[in-house]
Amino acid sequence: MAGTTNFLAVDIGASSGRVMLGRWDGQRFSLEELRRFWNGPVEQGEHIHWDAARLLAEIKAGLADYAARDGSPLAGIGIDTWAVDYGLLDAGGRLLCNPYHYRDRRTQGVPAQVDVIISPERLYAITGIQRLPFNTIYQLFSAKGDSQLAAAETLLLMPDLLGYWLTGRRVAEYTNASTTQLLDARTRGWSFELTDALGLPAQILPPLVEPGTVLGNLLPELRDAAGLRHDVPVIATATHDTASAVVAVPGLDEGSAYISSGTWSLVGVELPAPILSAEARALSVTNEGGVGGTIRFLKNVGGLWLLQECQRQWERAGQVYSWPALLALAEQATPLRALVDPDAPEFLAPADMPAAIHTYCRETRQPAPDDIGGLVRCCLESLALKYRWVVEALEQLTGRTITTIRVVGGGSQNALLCQLTADACGRPVVAGPAEATAMGNILVQAVATGHLADIAAGRRAVAESFPQTTYLPQDSGDWDAAAVGFSALVAASARV
Repeated sequence: MAGTTNFLAVDIGASSGRVMLGRWDGQRFSLEELRRFWNGPVEQGEHIHWDAARLLAEIKAGLADYAARDGSPLAGIGIDTWAVDYGLLDAGGRLLCNPYHYRDRRTQGVPAQVDVIISPERLYAITGIQRLPFNTIYQLFSAKGDSQLAAAETLLLMPDLLGYWLTGRRVAEYTNASTTQLLDARTRGWSFELTDALGLPAQILPPLVEPGTVLGNLLPELRDAAGLRHDVPVIATATHDTASAVVAVPGLDEGSAYISSGTWSLVGVELPAPILSAEARALSVTNEGGVGGTIRFLKNVGGLWLLQECQRQWERAGQVYSWPALLALAEQATPLRALVDPDAPEFLAPADMPAAIHTYCRETRQPAPDDIGGLVRCCLESLALKYRWVVEALEQLTGRTITTIRVVGGGSQNALLCQLTADACGRPVVAGPAEATAMGNILVQAVATGHLADIAAGRRAVAESFPQTTYLPQDSGDWDAAAVGFSALVAASARV
């Protein structure tokens, strides 16, 4: 298309990946999906891993798809993925084994072992990162003594690994590196105090780069194999998918909280500096790196994982329900009958999610959902109340008054969840864009290549380019009373 600049965003989440074509005409963006592919755990013996080679093959196929349909030059290509997981390279640059999946059980009990060496208080004071059992620091500690770790020359987080395969350059992009719990939140560099104390090989941690760094051109052999006729800059975007999503939140200001809604829900605010207080640690709020020197002060919430796993279990039993069908059943169910804490440890990786929810309800003396609609409504109302709990915690910790909740990502298309969120939180919810992660990926590329002046200009362009829907709170159900009981569930989970 004449007068447009083309970018490719490789956006890989915990359950699927896409290669997205972004077009910039000087005023507005448009997005088109070129390729979609499944992503998920691969069982190898007693452990679960990611199939990294297949992800690379899908990226190559996406490049070929672009070349086959549009021969114009690409201004850039960027990759974003989930956080914390990594691959290990030997001295020859070969991957030593498939990266472990963050839900693998090898980190069970590891946080308690680390606590003996370095206190949780000190760990948070350095990193400001939410205590999650699958954080990179715990994965690495669990691997001490493994032959692969002993043979490793470089550790690369997932987007950095894929970027290395495209360019040959080994780096750690800041936004994703900040999630490892190995980065000093104040200095924005690796914490050698932590690696020394825990006996971790600091020499395998690669140099850090800022989002927007041009890594180099796509390797000639990959360019030629894809059928591309021009050099393609590969750009380290905000490679953590949530960092990319936050970049593309229209209207994000001091009165706004964002929810990046998908398999996980990331609920937070954008700050100029980390908050490393004891209160923030007690509430398990995390300080992750953002673009332009910002901090994503947020909390990870279990998200649509609950429903995704229920849906998979029902499919295994021969009951296939589309998302619209499930939401229609939920709308007919009795409101606020049963609630769960989406982040209770029982829901991290259960073999049967509906059964786990029923057991949780019985153990917390609630009536277990008696049909599929009731179970779906239980999940959605529980998410909405967890959002309220987090937003109120963010207000307490930052001293800000949050007047608007801005939802982006796939969950922004879930009208029932958005309305329940507005009702539970008593605040307007502005939903969209759904493709915020890919859009943020492309926005950072556009700034890096000089097509946009800065992130603020990019957010204004996103607002002009994609529709948003506003949900106003309705007087529906006794949300205040439900929030009291829900807070007790959250407190019980924190004690486990």
